[in-house]
Amino acid sequence: MKRAALYLRVSTVEQTRRAFSEEGYSIEAQREAGRRRASELGGEVVCEHVDRGESARSAARPQLQALLTRLRETRDLDYVIVHKLDRLARNLADHVEITLAIKAAGAELVSVVEQIDDTPLGEYMQTIFAANAQLYSANLSAEAKKGLHQKAKNGGTPGFAPLGYRNVREREPATGIEVATVAVDPERAPHLRWAFASYASGAYTLDTLHRALKRRGLTTRPTRKRPARTVSRSTLARTLANVYYVGTVTYGGVEHEGRHEPLIDKDTFSRVQHVLSAHRAAGEKDRRHHHPLKGSLRCHCGERLIYTRARGKLGTFYFYFACVGRKKGTGCCQAYLPAAEVEERVAAAYGDVRFQQLATTSEERWVAHLDDVRAALSQALAGMAAESEREQRRQRRRLGTLRTERTKLLEAYYADALPLDLLKAEQGRLAGAIAGAEQHLARAEQDVVRYERAFNHALDLAQTMEGAYAIGDATTQRQLNQAFFTYFRLREDGEFSGELREEHETLTARDTPRRLRAEATAPVSSGGGSNMTLLAEGVGFEPTRDRRPLPAFKAGAFNRSATPPGGVSLGG
Repeated sequence: MKRAALYLRVSTVEQTRRAFSEEGYSIEAQREAGRRRASELGGEVVCEHVDRGESARSAARPQLQALLTRLRETRDLDYVIVHKLDRLARNLADHVEITLAIKAAGAELVSVVEQIDDTPLGEYMQTIFAANAQLYSANLSAEAKKGLHQKAKNGGTPGFAPLGYRNVREREPATGIEVATVAVDPERAPHLRWAFASYASGAYTLDTLHRALKRRGLTTRPTRKRPARTVSRSTLARTLANVYYVGTVTYGGVEHEGRHEPLIDKDTFSRVQHVLSAHRAAGEKDRRHHHPLKGSLRCHCGERLIYTRARGKLGTFYFYFACVGRKKGTGCCQAYLPAAEVEERVAAAYGDVRFQQLATTSEERWVAHLDDVRAALSQALAGMAAESEREQRRQRRRLGTLRTERTKLLEAYYADALPLDLLKAEQGRLAGAIAGAEQHLARAEQDVVRYERAFNHALDLAQTMEGAYAIGDATTQRQLNQAFFTYFRLREDGEFSGELREEHETLTARDTPRRLRAEATAPVSSGGGSNMTLLAEGVGFEPTRDRRPLPAFKAGAFNRSATPPGGVSLGG
């Protein structure tokens, strides 16, 4: 009696859960039809190979490969029976390869539905059926992509929503029709809002943020196959760079305005991207040892000072800062610097700001100077209101024009009048222009009173930053370092000098009151208001948000609660 093998396949796992058997109606129907066909041929079914939830667009299916292995190694089959040729392959090249393997094993391919055999006409019909299967698959894919493009164009979300959202089905109130949509995940969204806001502050690296989210309990969404698990560091990095969270849907390289609720505002997202870029540019890593001065120190040779530790003979750990140049062999002879002494010298560098800006160490002169800056700022800000209103009107008109241009661009692309590469280039140009217009509008809409509050807050902190740093915890110290200084440079004498950020140097410079009063008397159209806006944003405080006033810090001893033991004097 002839020996036959059945090959059965369904495309999705869901098909195997339908109907009355545990394998699903489709598999059962294929099995029964295949056994009947084997009986008609005078054979018996000796084996079955069933691929559940596998696509025929690829031959890399476990049971298909097992069948081909048996044909190649045992050569004990006379027939390979399939329900239809598209169960075997939906790719013409794969079909040819599989049929040649069946023939080489001395077996015959049999279809229950199609009339095929080894005659020239039968082989011709096989080719036609296989080509039709490939055409059907390719056309189905093209239609699916077209539908997804249209869904994205309408603001929908193609595929699974990212972390922080859920794919749900809701009924439309007007029609009662159930539609697929995206909703905010109440369990995970608060964690992500916190993550974006925290990372935007500059107080976290990816590693420290990842650990903090793990402690907060952020997990992935559970699925049928996989339970919820901790979000990986790479997923977190992709999440922080995903424009979906500000309400933008991207599909096929094209961006569309989404209908889903944004989790964060565009300004926070922009600040997150700046922090990501800054961390990449600084080459900062925060995986082993943590310190608020990491990434903020430079040796007198120009190289970075990195935080490291050494174990003593008795097993005690000692923490140091070491010059990267010395490790590289650049010729720098700077000795290892005990971390505790570095912290003291950096704390002392905060007090040197008065001398840098006014050539004095007098605290009274410093306070009087900052009060003079406040008074001059009030005069300069007074003339911004009228200019702000005019700028708002101009930027709103500009935004309307740009958005209309973007809509026409997409219409031309969907009408096949514009190639994808040109669309992407134009979208990039328009996205930059729209972002710029939105930024200018946001600046123009700021309340002058809030700008003044932001400046006063910055001046309060400049007045008390030495004491604030002295009693602050590691996070506060890191924020102060990054807010006020680009870095601290080690001098030849072993002391550190801080290089103020340009904005804070400008705000507290000796001639700032004079320049501010001159700007206050200049014509509004000269751009003074825009300069004040840039300065307000540059000092690191968001004018649109109310902030509690900074408490009055008293100068005190440096907090060493989290510092390693010292005891070794600074080298030359």
